[in-house]
Amino acid sequence: MKKVLFTLICLFSIQLAHAQYDNWAVGFKLGEPTGFNVRKYFNNINAFDVTVGTYGGIVGNNRDYRQGQYRNAGLSVQAHYLWHYPLFNSELVHFYYGLGGQVNSRRYYPNRLSGGYEQSISLGGSGVGGLEYYLPDGRLSVFLEGGAFVEVIPRPLYISPNISGGIRLNL
Repeated sequence: MKKVLFTLICLFSIQLAHAQYDNWAVGFKLGEPTGFNVRKYFNNINAFDVTVGTYGGIVGNNRDYRQGQYRNAGLSVQAHYLWHYPLFNSELVHFYYGLGGQVNSRRYYPNRLSGGYEQSISLGGSGVGGLEYYLPDGRLSVFLEGGAFVEVIPRPLYISPNISGGIRLNL
C-alpha cells in the first residue's frame, strides 16, 4: 500500500512540474527593464512574455542620446515570443530565447533647449535569452536573462542592453 501511495504521489508531482507549461506565470524583474512580468505558456516549447515597468534606471539615468541626454528613468513595455527548452534534460532548469518589441517613454533633454526637456517615445525590436530555475515544487522560479533593445524610431540603430533577473510564481 505504501509503495502504491508513494508511486501516486510521485506521478502527481511530475504532473505538477509539467503543468506550468499550459498556465500563466506572474512575477517581478529587476534590471533593465524593471517591472511586473506576466508569462503565458502555450505548450512545452512556446510562451509569450510581457513586462511593464521602468527603463533606464539600472544601466544609467544619464545617457547621451541624439543631440542631448536622457536624465531619468521612464515607462517601458516589453513583449517577447519565446522558445524554451529543458537544459540537460532537467525539468528544473530551462533556457529560453525570443524576439519581440519594446516601447519606452522618457524625458529627453536636447542641447538646443538648455535645460528644458521633451517627452520622447522610442520604439524598437528586442531579443532576449535566459536561464530559469524552477524550485522543486514547480510553483516558483527564478531567472536571469540578457539581450538588447535596438531602437527604430526616433533614432535608428540605437542599441541598449537589456539585463535582468527576477522571480515568477507559476499559476
